[in-house]
Amino acid sequence: MAERSLRGMKIGANSLETDTGVKFVPREPVYYVCPQGHEFPIAMVLEVVAPPTWECRCGQEAKLRDRDESEDEEIIKPVRTHWDMLMERRNEEELQVLLDERLELLREGKLRLRFRHR
Repeated sequence: MAERSLRGMKIGANSLETDTGVKFVPREPVYYVCPQGHEFPIAMVLEVVAPPTWECRCGQEAKLRDRDESEDEEIIKPVRTHWDMLMERRNEEELQVLLDERLELLREGKLRLRFRHR
């Protein structure tokens, strides 16, 4: 095994890849201002909508400079639960048929429960 090891390399410490041929995504600075008067830029990708707030180095919440206050009313989508996603794929009758089939297999001993008794 010693013959196969790489001498002088720290595994995971350094990458052997280079940055040649890498094309970076175009960005632009977006400026934020905090209540303390600190103004700082954050580089954002052009296709991304900048968040309305960003945490300043002093710990306070900085607001996006040159932002219209009417944009604050964004559409909030309701949280989708597992049940909601399941109901998008199946209706309750189909689910009842599946449950009955699985229960029948369990009763016949063709299915095993996957939990351990402690």
